[in-house]
Amino acid sequence: MTTRARLRFLTYGLASLVVVADQALKYWILEVYRLPDRLAERSLIGLGDPGVPVIGPFHLTLVSNRGVSFGFLNLPLEWTRWALSAFSLAVVIGLAIWARTIQRPLLAIAIGLIIGGAVGNLIDRVRLGAVVDFLDFSRLWFPWVFNLADSAITVGSVLLIWELFLAPPKRAGA
Repeated sequence: MTTRARLRFLTYGLASLVVVADQALKYWILEVYRLPDRLAERSLIGLGDPGVPVIGPFHLTLVSNRGVSFGFLNLPLEWTRWALSAFSLAVVIGLAIWARTIQRPLLAIAIGLIIGGAVGNLIDRVRLGAVVDFLDFSRLWFPWVFNLADSAITVGSVLLIWELFLAPPKRAGA
């Protein structure tokens, strides 16, 4: 197997792993753990903050995000759902095509994380009409609720920026 083939496998394999893990966690949160029911129970007994404590500052708080990162474009309009879905699909296709030419492992990891996260959130948007967010660290003054796909996109984007713009140049023959 050539180096490019191995890196393609790494990219697509990591993307698939992120999609499966993201969707499995969302299924568990919604259908097994039944977070919406637990939040409703907490609200009914007057606890004020509807988040379910997990450990320390980490809570589970269900947020339906119709927009993009950090709630930007979070509009209750049906057209935004499909416009954002089409944009996500275009990004995924573009990155998947780019992945065929990748020659560096860190770049393969970055692209795989971004593709996987984008597909995970795209599935939510098409299936449910909004992205399911539930990881809440707002008690650490991080005001956004997010999910595994968002984390993969963020880490992948940081790695991509590092690899393309900030990493020291590779010496020939090194």
